[in-house]
Amino acid sequence: MTGIDPPAVTIAHPGQASFAAATAVFNLAAPLRPAAAVTVRTAEHTRAAVRHAVAERLWARPHTSGHASASARPMHDSLLIRTEPSGPVEIDTTTETARVPAGTRWGAVVEAAAAHGLAAAHGTSSTVGVVGYLLRGGISVYGRHTGLAVNTVRAIELVTADGESRRIDAACDPELFWALRGGGGGFGVVTAVEIGLFPAARVITGAAFWPASHGPELFSRWIRWTHHAPRAVTTALRVMNLPAVPGIPPELTGGPVVCLTGTVLAPTDDDPAHARLLADDLLGPLRAVAPTLLDTWSDTAPTAVTASHMDPADPVPVVGDHLLLSALDQDGIDTFLRLLGEGSRSPLVNAELRQLGGALATRAPHGGALSALDADFAFTAGGLAADPAAADMIAAYCAKVRSALAPWDTGWTAPTLVESPDQPQRHLTPDAIARADRVRRRVDPSGIFRHDIPPGASARY
Repeated sequence: MTGIDPPAVTIAHPGQASFAAATAVFNLAAPLRPAAAVTVRTAEHTRAAVRHAVAERLWARPHTSGHASASARPMHDSLLIRTEPSGPVEIDTTTETARVPAGTRWGAVVEAAAAHGLAAAHGTSSTVGVVGYLLRGGISVYGRHTGLAVNTVRAIELVTADGESRRIDAACDPELFWALRGGGGGFGVVTAVEIGLFPAARVITGAAFWPASHGPELFSRWIRWTHHAPRAVTTALRVMNLPAVPGIPPELTGGPVVCLTGTVLAPTDDDPAHARLLADDLLGPLRAVAPTLLDTWSDTAPTAVTASHMDPADPVPVVGDHLLLSALDQDGIDTFLRLLGEGSRSPLVNAELRQLGGALATRAPHGGALSALDADFAFTAGGLAADPAAADMIAAYCAKVRSALAPWDTGWTAPTLVESPDQPQRHLTPDAIARADRVRRRVDPSGIFRHDIPPGASARY
C-alpha cells in the first residue's frame, strides 16, 4: 500500500483512436460502449484510473483481451480500464511459479514456462488474457491433471476502490484472497498475478476429424472411454460446421465433422512412453470407426498445445451458450446429435462437450470461492453472427438446444465459459455469495466495481 499520488493518465472518449484501441474486443458480436476508456500498463497508472472513476462518479470496469465481452454487463456510465502488460513474464524455477503482469496473454506464459520444462494451467487459446481466465475459474487443457486454473493462483496484486495497491495472498488478507479466486469480481483492478507451474516435458496433442455421419459411434465410444479416463488426459469432442475461409483445410468444410481434441501430459522425460499408451487407448478405438479426414495428433512440445485446438487467431463475431452437464446416457447422446449432428441443419459452427472430472472435480484444500466443478461435461456452442439476423437465429437455436438438454443440465455454470449476462448462470452457493459480498462491502463500500459482478454472483447488487 502506498500514499504517493499516482501519475495522471490520459482518458479517451468515443471517437478517439485511443478509445477504439482500449475498447477493442475479440468477440466482434459484443462491442463495448463505455462512457470513457483508458489503457494502463503499471500499478501507478491503474491507481490513477481508479481515482479518476471515483472522482467522475463512473463505474470502474476492468478489461483485457475482450474474449468475454459478450458476458459483460452494459458499460454506459462506466470507465473501461484496459490493462496491458508492463513487462515480461517472470519465471522462478526454484518455486516453479510465474509472476504475470495483467494484460498478458497466455501465449507469453506458455513460451516462458516451456523454456524451463514447465507449463501452466492455460486454456485452448494463446490470445486469451491470463487474469480474467484465472479469476473466472479457468478450465485448462490440462484440467483433469491440474484442476481449475484458479487453484494455481498464489498471489494477486490489485488496486482497490480507494486507489491503493495491494498484494494479496493466503497470509495477507486471506478473505480477499478467497473472494478474488472465483468470487465473481467487483473487488478491484488486478495488476499482476503469481501462479504455480508444473513439470511438462512432452505432450501428445492434436485434433482428429471424421465425417459427421460417424457421430453416433464416435460419441458412444468416447463417452464410454471418459468413464475410466486417466487424469493425465483431458479431451473434448465437437461437432463443427466450418466455413470455407483461408486457414481452414478444405477437406473439413464440405459438411459437418466430428472433431476430437485433447492433451496427454508427460511430466518428465521418463513419461512419454506411458503417455503414448494413454493416447493409444483413447485414439485407437475412435480411429477404428472410420478413416479420418485430418489427424494432427502427435508427440510434441507443450508450446504446441494451444495451436492444436485450432481456435481462431483473429477476432470473430460469435453468439453462443454454455451449460454444465451430468453424465450422458444413450438418450443424451442421441439428443445432442439430433440437434447438432449430421442432418440437423444446425447453424452453429461449434458444439462441444468438454470432458470434466478428475482434478477438476476435486476441491482444493485452500481454494477460493470456486475451486471445483461438479459436472461431467462442459457444453459450449456458438455460431458466427455476421449480422443481427444471424445473431438472432443462432441465439434461438442455442435456446432450442438448451431446452433439449435440460434433463442433463446441472443448473451450474463455469464463469469462464458463460456467453451472455442474459443466460442462466450459477457457480456459487448462497453461503459463498454472502461471504463474497461481505468482502465487497469492506474493499468497495461505494460499489464502484459493482457492474463487474456477473448476474447471480452477488445478493447485494
